[in-house]
Amino acid sequence: MARVVVDVMLKPEILDPQGQAVQRALPRLGFQGIADVRQGKRFELEVEGPVDEAALARIHEMAETFLANTVIEDFTVKVEEAAVAGESK
Repeated sequence: MARVVVDVMLKPEILDPQGQAVQRALPRLGFQGIADVRQGKRFELEVEGPVDEAALARIHEMAETFLANTVIEDFTVKVEEAAVAGESK
Protein backbone atom coordinates (compact mmCIF):
# COMPACT_ATOMS: atom_id res chain seq x y z
CA MET A 1 0.00 0.00 0.00
CA ALA A 2 1.34 3.43 -0.91
CA ARG A 3 0.73 6.84 0.59
CA VAL A 4 -0.08 9.80 -1.64
CA VAL A 5 0.01 13.25 -0.06
CA VAL A 6 -2.04 16.15 -1.35
CA ASP A 7 -0.95 19.53 0.06
CA VAL A 8 -3.39 22.40 -0.44
CA MET A 9 -2.37 26.04 0.06
CA LEU A 10 -4.01 29.37 -0.60
CA LYS A 11 -2.69 31.01 -3.74
CA PRO A 12 -0.03 33.64 -2.96
CA GLU A 13 -2.33 36.52 -3.93
CA ILE A 14 -5.08 35.38 -1.52
CA LEU A 15 -5.09 36.90 1.98
CA ASP A 16 -4.40 34.31 4.70
CA PRO A 17 -5.86 35.69 7.96
CA GLN A 18 -5.09 32.50 9.92
CA GLY A 19 -1.47 32.59 8.81
CA GLN A 20 -1.26 36.28 9.73
CA ALA A 21 -2.69 35.57 13.19
CA VAL A 22 -0.05 32.90 13.77
CA GLN A 23 2.69 35.22 12.49
CA ARG A 24 1.62 37.97 14.91
CA ALA A 25 1.47 35.53 17.84
CA LEU A 26 4.93 34.01 17.34
CA PRO A 27 7.02 36.93 18.70
CA ARG A 28 4.78 37.12 21.78
CA LEU A 29 5.52 33.44 22.38
CA GLY A 30 9.27 33.94 22.05
CA PHE A 31 9.69 32.78 18.44
CA GLN A 32 11.62 35.44 16.52
CA GLY A 33 12.72 35.73 12.90
CA ILE A 34 9.66 34.36 11.10
CA ALA A 35 8.88 36.67 8.18
CA ASP A 36 5.66 35.05 6.93
CA VAL A 37 3.25 32.23 7.74
CA ARG A 38 0.81 30.57 5.35
CA GLN A 39 -1.61 27.94 6.58
CA GLY A 40 -2.77 25.03 4.45
CA LYS A 41 -4.25 21.55 4.48
CA ARG A 42 -2.56 18.16 4.10
CA PHE A 43 -4.38 15.03 2.99
CA GLU A 44 -2.67 11.64 3.31
CA LEU A 45 -4.27 9.01 1.10
CA GLU A 46 -3.48 5.32 1.54
CA VAL A 47 -3.84 3.84 -1.94
CA GLU A 48 -4.62 0.18 -2.57
CA GLY A 49 -2.58 -1.29 -5.38
CA PRO A 50 0.10 0.40 -7.45
CA VAL A 51 0.29 4.16 -7.79
CA ASP A 52 0.58 4.30 -11.56
CA GLU A 53 -0.25 7.09 -13.99
CA ALA A 54 -3.97 6.21 -13.93
CA ALA A 55 -4.11 6.30 -10.12
CA LEU A 56 -2.25 9.63 -10.01
CA ALA A 57 -4.58 11.09 -12.62
CA ARG A 58 -7.58 10.02 -10.53
CA ILE A 59 -6.07 11.54 -7.37
CA HIS A 60 -5.28 14.73 -9.25
CA GLU A 61 -8.92 14.88 -10.38
CA MET A 62 -10.07 14.27 -6.78
CA ALA A 63 -7.87 17.09 -5.51
CA GLU A 64 -9.04 19.46 -8.22
CA THR A 65 -12.76 18.79 -7.75
CA PHE A 66 -13.07 17.97 -4.04
CA LEU A 67 -10.02 18.60 -1.85
CA ALA A 68 -9.07 22.07 -3.11
CA ASN A 69 -11.01 25.15 -4.16
CA THR A 70 -8.92 25.87 -7.25
CA VAL A 71 -10.28 29.41 -7.50
CA ILE A 72 -8.30 30.39 -4.40
CA GLU A 73 -6.06 27.37 -3.67
CA ASP A 74 -3.18 25.54 -5.32
CA PHE A 75 -2.34 21.91 -4.61
CA THR A 76 0.50 19.45 -5.08
CA VAL A 77 0.33 15.66 -5.26
CA LYS A 78 3.30 13.50 -4.28
CA VAL A 79 3.85 9.82 -3.58
CA GLU A 80 5.49 8.88 -0.28
CA GLU A 81 6.59 5.50 0.99
CA ALA A 82 3.98 3.84 3.15
CA ALA A 83 4.69 3.86 6.86
CA VAL A 84 5.86 0.58 8.38
CA ALA A 85 3.33 -0.92 10.79
CA GLY A 86 4.13 0.09 14.36
CA GLU A 87 6.40 2.96 13.29
CA SER A 88 5.84 6.28 15.05
CA LYS A 89 6.85 9.73 13.97
